[in-house]
Amino acid sequence: MLPSQRALFDIPREVCYLNAASWSPLPLPVQEVGRIGVARKGRPWTLDADFAGEQHERARNAAARLIGADPSDVALISSVGYGVATAAKAMPVPRGSRVLVLQDDHSSPVLEWMTRAGAGGFTVEMVMRPSDADWTRALLAAIARRGAAPVALASISSVHWSDGGMVDLDAVAGGLRKQGAALLIDATHGAGVMAMDVRTLDPDFVIFPTYKWLLGPYGRAFLYVARRHQEGIPLEQTSYGRRAVRAEQDTYFADTRYVPDARRFDMGERDHFISLEMASVGMEMMAAWGSSAVVERLSMLTARLADGLGGLDIVIPETRVRAPHILSLGFPRGMPAGLVEKLAAEHIYVAPRLGRMRISPHVYNDEEDVDRLVAALRRHLP
Repeated sequence: MLPSQRALFDIPREVCYLNAASWSPLPLPVQEVGRIGVARKGRPWTLDADFAGEQHERARNAAARLIGADPSDVALISSVGYGVATAAKAMPVPRGSRVLVLQDDHSSPVLEWMTRAGAGGFTVEMVMRPSDADWTRALLAAIARRGAAPVALASISSVHWSDGGMVDLDAVAGGLRKQGAALLIDATHGAGVMAMDVRTLDPDFVIFPTYKWLLGPYGRAFLYVARRHQEGIPLEQTSYGRRAVRAEQDTYFADTRYVPDARRFDMGERDHFISLEMASVGMEMMAAWGSSAVVERLSMLTARLADGLGGLDIVIPETRVRAPHILSLGFPRGMPAGLVEKLAAEHIYVAPRLGRMRISPHVYNDEEDVDRLVAALRRHLP
C-alpha cells in the first residue's frame, strides 16, 4: 500500500488536516517551483523564447495523462466555470429538450444552463437527492423517464461535492448514449484520484481544476473537448487560437483560421508560468503514485474512520455509493452547533457542507489523523 506522503508537505504533526475537498496543501516540490517561477518573473529577460510554449505543453500533457486523453484534446483554462461556459458556447442545447443536473451540485456545472434555459427554450431538470444516496440510479431513472422531453445533456459532477456521493460514469454515459444525449463531467473531485479513460468513456467534455485533489494552485484548470465539438467557437478570441497570428511575423494576421484541435479553447493570458508549472508538478506527482494506489490508501482511511464511528448517532453512506476519498456524516437531529469549530480548536480540520460534515483525507494523512478525529467525535457527540 502507498504509505503516507506527509514528509512531502509542510504539515506539523499536531495538525490533522482532513479537508482536501476544499483545498489541499501544496507539496514542498510544488512550493519550490512556485518560488522559482516568481524569481523568473522578476528577471523576465532571462526567459528563453520557447519557455512559455514548453510550459503549456507540459501542463497539457500532465492533465491529459490523468484522464487518458490525447494532449491535443485538452485546453488550458482558469476554472470549471470557464470550462462549462466554453462547452455551452461550443454545443448549443436544442429547444424543447432537458439538461439534467444534480440537486445541490456545485454551482459550476449548474448555473450556466440555468442562465441559458429561458432564451434557449430548454429546461433544466434537477435530479433530486436519492433517499438511498445512489446518484447513479437516480440519474438513470431521469434519463429513461417516459413521457418527458428528450435529454440533450447531463451536466454533472462525478463525485458530489457535499455528500461524497459517487456517480457510475460508465453507466450514465451508456444511458445518455442511447438517448443521443451529451455528457459534461465536472471531475473536480475525481480527476487524479479515481481512474478515468475518456477513450472508452467518450464524454463530450471533462473539466477539472488543480487546487483540490491535484495538489496545485488556484486559477489553473483543464478542459477536455471531444473531437466532435472541436469545430466550436472559443469563449475568448486569442492569437494562439488561430493558425498564424504572430507578433514575430511580417504579417500579423497571416492566417486567422482556428487551430484544428482543443488548443483553440485555451484561455486568454495563458502564460501563467508561475502557477502553470506548479500545477504540472502536482499532477505529475499524482500520476506517479497512480490512481489505484491513491484509492487504496484513501479508501483505507475512510473505512477506518467509518468503522471507528460505529454506534454514534450519525448516518454514513454505504460504501457502494460513496467515493473512496470522501466521507460525509449526516446528523439525524442536526449537526451540533459549534462542532466543526470545536474540532478546529483541537487542530482537526473538516468542513461543514449543507448540514453534513465532510471529511476528505489525502495522501499526506495517516492512521493517527483518523484516530484523532474518531476520538474527538466520540467526545463531542452523544
